[in-house]
Amino acid sequence: MTVQHASSSRPAIRPTAPRRRPDNPAPRKARRGLLSPARLTLAVVVVLIFVSPIYLTIVNAFKKESDIVADPAAPPIHPTLGNLSTALKRPDHLLQLGLRNSLIVVICSVVLLIPLGSAFSFYISRRRTRTRSAILAVLAAGLMIPPQVVLLPTIRILTFLGLDHTYPGLILSNLGGGYFSFAVFVYVGFMRAVPDEIVEAARLDGAGGLRIWWTIIMPLVRPASATVAIFLSLWIWNDFLNPQFILGPLQGQTITTGLYLSVGQFQMDYGQLFGIMFLAGIIPVVGYLAMQRHFIAGLTSGSTK
Repeated sequence: MTVQHASSSRPAIRPTAPRRRPDNPAPRKARRGLLSPARLTLAVVVVLIFVSPIYLTIVNAFKKESDIVADPAAPPIHPTLGNLSTALKRPDHLLQLGLRNSLIVVICSVVLLIPLGSAFSFYISRRRTRTRSAILAVLAAGLMIPPQVVLLPTIRILTFLGLDHTYPGLILSNLGGGYFSFAVFVYVGFMRAVPDEIVEAARLDGAGGLRIWWTIIMPLVRPASATVAIFLSLWIWNDFLNPQFILGPLQGQTITTGLYLSVGQFQMDYGQLFGIMFLAGIIPVVGYLAMQRHFIAGLTSGSTK
């Protein structure tokens, strides 16, 4: 009887390569330390560039004419409401008519653009990929072509329809081009995230396309509607080219053209001008603050899906 000794089960010891020392992090930290002040300085400069017009408008709206000419960037040491009262008491009511007409044009344009853009987006979002891509490629031209290029053809079409120099013509011109394309691109991105099962279940229950769009899709894309409403309202409110050429030389037609008319050719009343600009900027700021919650939800909802 032979006794077999079990071999040792120790694993073979393999020679390990010498560990590589990590790079010295000191130079990296030094480079980051050198770049941080440069980035901070660049950020401060960019912020100042964007904030400086707002700052000048606010401080000069409450300063006298002599103080504005002496130092436009200085804060109002002796603030006054004279510029605002002078702007409101103009005999031609330029500010009141401009604000009223701008509100009418913005509200009517946005109220028409949102249902038209969302309904068309719901239609193409349920099409095949090739059909949807072709339609979006055509609509992209509305964002890429400058508005100045299509201004003259738009005026010719409105003249043929008898809508030139009218507010309905201006509102109709806002329904096409980049405004409609922007609304469609935003809505399509949201509607493609809506599950097909929801639409199919509604169709099985006997709901038509119009009812599905209004009762199911529109509540789901409410953040997109807020985003579209804010952007389009600001763009139409600040538009100068279309009101100037489509409406013609009507005094106080919109607030942007009203500001243009308030600039004198030989003499400039800076106090009144800054007062008009300050009052003209209140309405967009109030509208943004009122829809800020929906606007932020519309920007961040895509990152949480």
